[in-house]
Order: sequence, then structure tokens, then C-alpha cells
Amino acid sequence: MKALDSRSHRPPLAPVVATLAFLTALLTGGPAARAEPFVVLATYDGVINPVSAEYLHDALTSAQESGAQALIIRLNTPGGLDSSMRLIIKDITGAAVPVVVYVAPSSGRAASAGVFITLAAHVAAMAPGTNIGAAHPVAMGGQEMDKEMKEKVENDSVAYIKSIAEQRKRNAAWAEDAVRKSLSVTEREALKLKIIDLVVDDVPALLKQLDGRTVTLQTGQAVLRTAAATLREFPMGLRLEFLKALSDPNIAYLLMTIGTVGLMAELYNPGAILPGIVGAISLIMAFYSFQSLPVNYAGVLLFLLGIVFFVLEATVTSYGLLAIGGIVSMLLGSVMLIKTDVEFLRISWSVILPVVGLAALFSLLIVGMGVRAMRRPPATGREEMVGLVGIVRTALTPHGQVAVHGELWEAISEHPLQPGDEAEVTSVDGLRLRVKPLSAQKEV
Repeated sequence: MKALDSRSHRPPLAPVVATLAFLTALLTGGPAARAEPFVVLATYDGVINPVSAEYLHDALTSAQESGAQALIIRLNTPGGLDSSMRLIIKDITGAAVPVVVYVAPSSGRAASAGVFITLAAHVAAMAPGTNIGAAHPVAMGGQEMDKEMKEKVENDSVAYIKSIAEQRKRNAAWAEDAVRKSLSVTEREALKLKIIDLVVDDVPALLKQLDGRTVTLQTGQAVLRTAAATLREFPMGLRLEFLKALSDPNIAYLLMTIGTVGLMAELYNPGAILPGIVGAISLIMAFYSFQSLPVNYAGVLLFLLGIVFFVLEATVTSYGLLAIGGIVSMLLGSVMLIKTDVEFLRISWSVILPVVGLAALFSLLIVGMGVRAMRRPPATGREEMVGLVGIVRTALTPHGQVAVHGELWEAISEHPLQPGDEAEVTSVDGLRLRVKPLSAQKEV
């Protein structure tokens, strides 16, 4: 009898492997599902500052780590700090994924620092009705620059923007004029001058236009596959939104006003607690805001002097002169507080006028209440007894007893008093009152 060949009874392996692969694909979603392309969208509207640099850095990191096809930065900015701008451009230049800067929405702009950032992108796009330009450097620290220093700063900015434009094969001559002559152009002119690559209506249209485009990264060439890509928005987050709001000069001005008035109110109303807490927190937040703003300390001193004048008006009879001086001082301080030619860093008059008026009213009201409270005679304790009138219970010759406030007190009087007479308390000596007869009784 022949031995059975065990191999002849083994099931075929190919169908088993295929079945397992099919089941695995169903359970995991399959390679196609895992490789579905997506694009990260980061939207920033405001001044270029440390908050924007941190937000865009986080967005780029997220796009790189998640394997996104690209990072789209939807940008609308009047400009901002040179240091923050250079950090953003450094991140874009060293990015492992393509970075697309899209100037939007309609009526938006990429001015000053925004020009540098847009030119640094691997792909630059703009929405209809937008503009780009006016990149001339200005002093952001409140200090005056002489002619030689201005020339140095300008030449440095020109060299930087030209190197960016040449790296991205964009119009370096226009980029230089944008710095030296503050030129600004519309989106159609920018496309014609080869400053940007695309003009599109919205982000979905941008994704279709980007599809198939090849960009050069530091790691090599990358082909964008965005036609069917999904959008994943990268939110700023509450912390950065809060810090962004604090960077607004109008918010910083409000915080300084609230902080100063709050501390003054606490000093003149000891024990109120709440004004002191609110004032201290507001001042600390104001100091954080001022660190990225060109603060003029003469303006700060004038502002504080105005508050002091309001306080003095509540304590000194000046017939309104101190109040007028306080208003003038606060107005001058508010105008001088932010020393810059940059429009978006100035404090709005629509904020200054109401704040000065309310600060004056609040200071006069709160401090005045505190002063009146301090001048009010004591309502409890020994001091409260002085001036009260009591009824003599036993003859004061000179010692006896007097009923005051329904209480029976030992009393002494320099003038004899009989039971039933009225006596006025002049002082308190331990548990004994010193009294005197009322004037009418004394004459009798």
C-alpha cells in the first residue's frame, strides 16, 4: 500500500492570502482610504507679530506631521514686525511640504511684511479685489532714525526681498520698488508682472488650479495632487486668539486705563478688593501688550498724570481746573502713547475719546466717594459717643450717672447738673464720659 503524500491534501495558499487581504482592506479602509489626499488650511487676518509667527509655525508642523499635500495660508495683513516676518519666512523656506499663500478675501491685502511672506511661498495666489505692495520699512520701536540708519534698513530690506523673489523666480525688480518706492498693485497687475502665480475666486478653485503643479522643496521636487483633496482647517485656538487680541493697541490702551483707575479706586477705598484685583490683572496684561508696540513713555507719564489730576479734583477745591488739566493730559498722553507712522498701530480716536470721558467720570465718582467716606465721622466706638446728648439720672456734683443711647454711663461734669437735665458728651475717658450742660441750661 502506497504512503499518502501529505502535500496533496494541503489547501492552496493563494486564495487564502487573497481572502485575508480582502478582509483586512475592508476592516482598515484599504490603502486608498488611508492615502486620501488632504490640504491643511490656516487663516490669519491681522498684524504680523509673535502670535502670527507661532500660529503659522504650528500649522506648518501639523501639515508636515500629518502628511498633507500642502499648507494653504489664507492671509490678510497690513504688515507687522520684521522679526516675526523673518521667522515665518524661515519656516516656509525650510518646509517639507509645499506652502501656498492665498491673499484673501476680496478687499484684503498683503502689505509691508505680507509682501515678503507672499513672495516666499512656493505658490502665491490672490483673490479678486485684493492688492499687494507698500513694503517700505518703518521704525517700529518708537525711536527716530537718521538718514544713514534709514538707508541701512532700506538696503537690508531690499537685499532680503530680492533674494526671496529670485529664489522663487518672481519679479525681483518690482519687489525692490515695493520696498524703495512703496509700490502697490492689484491682483491682476501682480499676475501680469509675475509677482504671483494665480488669481482664483476661492479655496476650492485654488485646489483645482494647484493640481499637477510641481514645486521645489529643499528635499527635492514635489507634485501637488489637490483636485480631489479635502480641506482640514487648522484653528488658531483660544490661547493664541486671546494673545492676538491683547496685541491690539486699542485693547492695550483700554487695559492700561482700567488697570490705573482700578488701582486708584482701591487706594482710596481700602478693602474694596475687587477694583484692586481687576486693576492689577489689567495692568499686567497691558504691559504684555506694550512689549510688541512702540510705546512712548512720555505718553504714559502724561496719561498717568491725567488720572492723578482727576483724583486731586475729588480732594481739592480747584473749581474744575484740575479736571480740565486731567482731560488735556490724558488726551495728549493717549495721542503720544504709541509713537509710530504705521496706521494700524495707532490708537483710534473712537476709542480715545470715550475712554478719557469714562475714566474722568469714574475717577471723580469712585475717588470722591472714597474721600467722603474717609472724612465722615466714625459711626462706632468711642469717637461715635462724642457729641451725643444724654439725660442726667443722678446729680452731677461733679460725679453722677447719665443715660446715653439707652445705656447708663458714669459721668463727670465741671458744671453741676440735676436729674432730668440734658448733657452733651465732650469726650470718653475709659468707661467714664465727660459731659457739659447744653448752652441753654448753662445760662440758666
